[in-house]
Amino acid sequence: MRLLVSVRAGEEVAAALAGGADIIDAKEPARGSLGPVSPEVLQAIAARVPEEVPLSVALGDFTAPGRGRDAVRLAVAGAKLPVRRAPTYVKLGFAGEPSKAGVTSLVAAAMDVAAATPVRPIVVPVAYADHESAGSAAPEDVLRAAMAAGARAFLMDTCMKDGRGLLEWISLERLRRLSADARSAGMLLAIAGSLDLTALDQVAGIADVIGVRGAACRGGRGGSVDAVLVRRVRDRLRGKPTALPAAG
Repeated sequence: MRLLVSVRAGEEVAAALAGGADIIDAKEPARGSLGPVSPEVLQAIAARVPEEVPLSVALGDFTAPGRGRDAVRLAVAGAKLPVRRAPTYVKLGFAGEPSKAGVTSLVAAAMDVAAATPVRPIVVPVAYADHESAGSAAPEDVLRAAMAAGARAFLMDTCMKDGRGLLEWISLERLRRLSADARSAGMLLAIAGSLDLTALDQVAGIADVIGVRGAACRGGRGGSVDAVLVRRVRDRLRGKPTALPAAG
């Protein structure tokens, strides 16, 4: 099981790597669950991520009405992803798009443009456990849409960052079913969504990748990535308890 840590600036990369992050994810938490960083910030982040470390990039949420497919194409192409040895992942969500057909169309558009770029990033459709609040399709429908479009990865997350974690929105039994379906299709499965240490214990083994931001930051999701906190999450995932240093 690999650990993904979301960073909002190049300056946070070193702490994430020092703490043991396996994947660095570029995301601006002030812009929502999948808030994209600017192209300039993305370049600064990518420049600090070693070639052998996978890079993940949040692109935002998309809906099918109007210019939805064009928006996906522009987001993938406009990110100006650097060519790297390790895999590059691009994550897109569907807040506001409740239909499976709409999601399938958007994922297919992302797959098409990704295949046409030199980087050839791996497209990661994102399902929200709080899909009703987000106005998005149910996780099962997003997974089926991802399968239909030929996606190789799938992420379960939460859209509303209001202090409630993933497991307050979805049961472990349902997560296990989604995991079984994704893995039977040969897809990489990632889980995120305000996961605390207790939640990490519960989801361990269900996913291939665990993603965190708030649990890795001093001051929570809007704070700064701290190597000690990243290491605590990493060790928890590996069954190794890590004590935090005493205050002061």
